[in-house]
Amino acid sequence: MLGITDLFTFLIGTIIIVLLPGPNSMFVITVAAKDGARAGFAGAAGIFTGDAILMILSVAGAASLILTTPWLFAVLKYAGGGYLAWLGFGLLKSAWQSRHLKPHETPTLPKSRAHPFRTALTISLLNPKAILFFISFFIQFVDPSYDQPLLSFLLLGCLVQIVSQIYLTSVILIAVYGKAKLAKNHTLARIAKALAGSAFLGYGLKMALSR
Repeated sequence: MLGITDLFTFLIGTIIIVLLPGPNSMFVITVAAKDGARAGFAGAAGIFTGDAILMILSVAGAASLILTTPWLFAVLKYAGGGYLAWLGFGLLKSAWQSRHLKPHETPTLPKSRAHPFRTALTISLLNPKAILFFISFFIQFVDPSYDQPLLSFLLLGCLVQIVSQIYLTSVILIAVYGKAKLAKNHTLARIAKALAGSAFLGYGLKMALSR
C-alpha cells in the first residue's frame, strides 16, 4: 500500500518504541506535573516539531552525513548529553531547595526557566541517534520498487507522529491529575523532582557515552 510493506508490524514496532521511556516523554511528564496541561502540550508540540525536522533530515541524507563525520556526531551527542544533564541538575537543585518548606505551607510549583516548546524542541534536535533511528527503522518498511519512496516515508512519519502524540496526551493528562497531589504533599513533590532530575542526568550520561 503506497510503497509501505507490513504496515501492521510497523505499527506494533512504533507503539513499542514510543512506550519506551526516554528524555522526550520524561520532559513532557515533568513539565505537565509542574506547570499544568498547557505547558505539557507546549512540550508535546516541541517534540512533534523536533521529530518532524529529524525525519526530514533523515530522508534528506543527514544520517549518511552523521555516519561519515565522526566529529559532527560527537558534537551533537555531547551537546545533547550536556543539555539533559543541565535540566536534571536544575530539578535536583529545586528539590534540594524545597526541603526547608514546612508541612503547613502550600508552595507554588516553580515555573520552567525556559519555554517548554523550545526546551522540548532542543531535546529532540540534539539527539543524533534519532536521525539514524528514523532512517534505519523506516527503510525496513518501504518497498524499494515503489516509484515514490518519499510518499512512503511521509506516511510512515505521520503514523509515528500520531502514535507519539496520543501517548504524550495520555501522560500529560495523568501528570496533570497528579499535580494536585504533588502540590499538597511536599515530600512526594521533592521525591518526584529528584527522580526526574536523576533520570535526566542518566539520559545525559547515556547520550554522551553513546557510540
